[in-house]
Amino acid sequence: MSENATATRVAVIGAAGRMGGEVCRAVDAAGDLELVGRFDQGDSLGDLGEAEVAVEFSVPASSPANVAYCVDRGVHVVVGTTGWDEARLDAVRAQLVEHTGVGVLVAPNFAIGAILMMRFAQQAAPFYESVEVIELHHPDKVDAPSGTAARTAALVARARQEAGLGAVPDATTQDPDGARGADVHGIPVHSVRLRGLVAHQEVLFGAVGELLTVRHDSFDRSSFMPGVLAGVRAVPRHPGLTVGLEHYLGLDD
Repeated sequence: MSENATATRVAVIGAAGRMGGEVCRAVDAAGDLELVGRFDQGDSLGDLGEAEVAVEFSVPASSPANVAYCVDRGVHVVVGTTGWDEARLDAVRAQLVEHTGVGVLVAPNFAIGAILMMRFAQQAAPFYESVEVIELHHPDKVDAPSGTAARTAALVARARQEAGLGAVPDATTQDPDGARGADVHGIPVHSVRLRGLVAHQEVLFGAVGELLTVRHDSFDRSSFMPGVLAGVRAVPRHPGLTVGLEHYLGLDD
């Protein structure tokens, strides 16, 4: 516990998980933050330990209810759980209309390098006819494609559309087993699940005679903690819903 009376009080939802446990250790080690609650599946959230900010790393099925619970109690939320589609985001936006001072950050990735990777991919997108995304994670990950890959595909697709580019060229007409991967906003996305991996992604850009690869690798979950703590510190100053940590880092459009 922090002895600093001005420390921000933080609760972690999903504290028994790999990411949640890492967040607990990072908050404990931060002199300006105080860990006041650890909650996991089946626990009553109660008053959230009188937290000012909750960090939510649970599972996609539980995350929306956890976030709604926090917002109803005026607690800011930093969300790292994946599975947040537009319908779920819209529900949070609607709820925040009644809680105008509350901030919610939903971030597909908290690694600073991964955020830069997505930004570099967005910048490169208008210059290349072809693009594909390959994301690689450990086999215990429950969703595919990853939230980072889906976010990358959305950013790349928007940049291509704004540049007036057409569809990614692909003459495939027969693929009964889905070997070409998922179509995410018109961008092919491939998911690898392999023991020994943590979180990795590369974006391949192709033009006649050249290949550009933009890649990021997280070898340990500690790589996400600087971004998580940056989110915890900044979310009270950003009421409403923010999607993507880049908006807190001065990297937004």
